[in-house]
Amino acid sequence: MKIKKRILIIPLLFILFSGFLYYQDIILYGALQAKGQILILMEARPISTYLDDSDYPDSLKIRIQQIQQIKEYSEKIGLKPTNNYSSLYDQKNKASLWNLSACHPYKFENKTWSFPFLGSFGYKGFFDLSQAQIERESLEKDGYDTRIRSVSAWSTLGWFKDPILSNMLNNTEAKMAETLFHELTHSTLFLKNQLQFNENLASFIGKKASIDYLTFFYGPNANQITDYLLAIEDSEKFRQHLLRGKQSLNRLYKSFSDVDDLNFKAAEKNKTIRSIVNHLDTIKFSNVNYYNVFNKSLPNNAYFMSYTRYYAEEHKLDSIFNYYEKDFKKFINHYK
Repeated sequence: MKIKKRILIIPLLFILFSGFLYYQDIILYGALQAKGQILILMEARPISTYLDDSDYPDSLKIRIQQIQQIKEYSEKIGLKPTNNYSSLYDQKNKASLWNLSACHPYKFENKTWSFPFLGSFGYKGFFDLSQAQIERESLEKDGYDTRIRSVSAWSTLGWFKDPILSNMLNNTEAKMAETLFHELTHSTLFLKNQLQFNENLASFIGKKASIDYLTFFYGPNANQITDYLLAIEDSEKFRQHLLRGKQSLNRLYKSFSDVDDLNFKAAEKNKTIRSIVNHLDTIKFSNVNYYNVFNKSLPNNAYFMSYTRYYAEEHKLDSIFNYYEKDFKKFINHYK
């Protein structure tokens, strides 16, 4: 019997070892992500710790209370009740998570990563910036356009109890509401292998629910809603300009042939992107910072694709939202 057991164990160990070798990158990445998330959860403190602290700034206490109000309002419009945002993680004004995305240099085709149970994603998150930079270098050696950006909030999709991130409190109430409604939408509905839909839906509800929330608490003519609508108008102008620019680039890429020299392709691409950036001057923004977005570096395909990931389906979502007479519960149930 011992011999038979030994014979059975040997192939089992071989299978396990082979599986580890095949999935070792995913396993190691998952371990690093789990470590980063657990450290944040361990260091998060109940919000009462901050609300009861006489030395903690009153302006930030107000933001914490507003988050609880936003969360309560999210349940009224049909988003899933959660235990999220009952604790706070002090980031000490530093970023905690970074997203890395990559795209083909002459096609709008995202690099995707697949994870067990979660499906495919067009970006990869890192709690360690140096790890993101190492992977970016590897992707760029393979010819990809890449982008790393810091993330102000994220959802663990119910796997953990998400804390408030202290950097959120530095935003306006409107921006904070948009972020929270976005993440709470992910907690309510997240479809496997449907990244663009998930992000478009969350972005759409984040914006529409924030308008609804501000109007409900302050009235349609309050400064809070006026300022937020101006910010949305600027954001929409900027977004549409980039999406038009993406179409111009797409036409350029389709005009290339396999025999075209890479230096020629790169020069034509650079010229088109510079034209897109220069034409920002023709748009009237309330916030003049939009004119300086690309002062340090030009956007690349990975940057343009991020706007497709988050906003390409907005008009379709808007038509369905209007079909349900702007009733959030009916709209959300439509997708459920």
